[in-house]
Amino acid sequence: MSKIFISCALPYANGPCHLGHIRSTYLPADIYARYNRMIDNDVLLVCATDEHGTPIAVKADKENKKPIEIAKRYHDMIVRDVESMNISLDNFTRTTDDLHYEIAQNFFLELYNKGLIYKKDIQQLYCEKCNKFLPDRYVEGICPVCGSEARGDHCEKCGRALEPTELDEPKCLTCGSTPVIKDSYQYFFKLSEFEDDLKDYIDNNENLPANVKNYAKNWLKEGLNDWVLTRDMDWGIPLPLDEAKGKVLYVWVEAFLGYISSAAQWSRETGIKWEDYWNDTAIHFIGKDIIYHHSIFWPGLLKAYGCKLPDNIYAGEFLSLEGEKMSTSKNWVVWIADFVDKFDPDLLRYYLTINAPLNKDTDFSWDDFQRRNNDELADVIGNFLHRTFTFTHKFFDGEIPEYKNPSAEDNKFKEIIEKLPDTVGEYISDFEFRDGLLEIYRVAKIGNKYFNDQEPWKAVKEDMQKAANCLYLSNQLAKTL
Repeated sequence: MSKIFISCALPYANGPCHLGHIRSTYLPADIYARYNRMIDNDVLLVCATDEHGTPIAVKADKENKKPIEIAKRYHDMIVRDVESMNISLDNFTRTTDDLHYEIAQNFFLELYNKGLIYKKDIQQLYCEKCNKFLPDRYVEGICPVCGSEARGDHCEKCGRALEPTELDEPKCLTCGSTPVIKDSYQYFFKLSEFEDDLKDYIDNNENLPANVKNYAKNWLKEGLNDWVLTRDMDWGIPLPLDEAKGKVLYVWVEAFLGYISSAAQWSRETGIKWEDYWNDTAIHFIGKDIIYHHSIFWPGLLKAYGCKLPDNIYAGEFLSLEGEKMSTSKNWVVWIADFVDKFDPDLLRYYLTINAPLNKDTDFSWDDFQRRNNDELADVIGNFLHRTFTFTHKFFDGEIPEYKNPSAEDNKFKEIIEKLPDTVGEYISDFEFRDGLLEIYRVAKIGNKYFNDQEPWKAVKEDMQKAANCLYLSNQLAKTL
């Protein structure tokens, strides 16, 4: 029996979940966790809401509320969304919990005491009108790489990680004025010292999927710079240094530790050591927009701390909507709460899984959703189940009939049924969830053909054992499906 640590990427607590979140991260993690529990592996599936950083602070400013109020509002929504999709998490916590603060500050101090974090004078954007430094998304401007509109730490168009001082035509998000450049200092992690270790991790880890490897290798080609770990903000985890008043940990540094703090909280409640799971097999399920964070920054921090690195990082590709990129700002999304208000969540789980492999971008189309539900779930799988149960009740009073003197067709069909769990299990073990579901669908089609060929509605008049064998095997396939 293996112990398996599985994490879902932390949802950011400035909005509810939409279909893209479920498809790329939570659903595949849940499928993998459920399968491993079924084969008697010991699974720990954790997640948390990511509740610090500038987007929440900006939203709080706009609504004249405290950031914790914004985070709490969306944490509750996200919990509702995740639960409504039947994601079987063992623990779901928050990065504003006291335990997370403790773990994050201790993690920083460990690296600081090892000499792997240093203070450096830098220049930052400063808004004279607001009388504050402008970290990350408190600044908007033009991306210097692709020329698109960008926020201070990230360009959504080209995916480039940015420093606010790199932006062309910067503006303060709060008041719209042009900021000035002012001297300050921040704390940096010596990421560059771990470049060779990270290249080895990426190159020689056979578990990592191609999309993760390729993305990480492209980043490593440019060479690694040291990574700034702190921000000038009130909202965040304060640095545990007397000299660093007004400094907080950069949200991306401490958000990774949400995996650990969620697991640690679970350990406190159960008395079971989460470390045993991590040290056996650790797998992250993420979206492709945060590959470089999880394949470079996070392993670099873990290596510096002295921890085992994740065994696998599985990154789901993007989901578009009716052929267009999803956009929460334009409300071009389908929110989970709206979906489950109209439809059973299993319909969505089926559609998002069978529509495309996770390592490829795919599209959500209402017409295709309708077609697959009607043509596949209803007409193939539903039809097979309905006929099996109806005829079993009609001809055998709802009892599974005795199976004996099988024909060649019966034996062949029985063999297909018996092989199905192992075949599907191999696909799931290899993270090929769509192929596993396609195999289930393929065998359901075989079941319909077998049922039609055996014609139990006629056989009961001419050969009762033929009808009995047909319905015995059909019920076995119903159970197996």
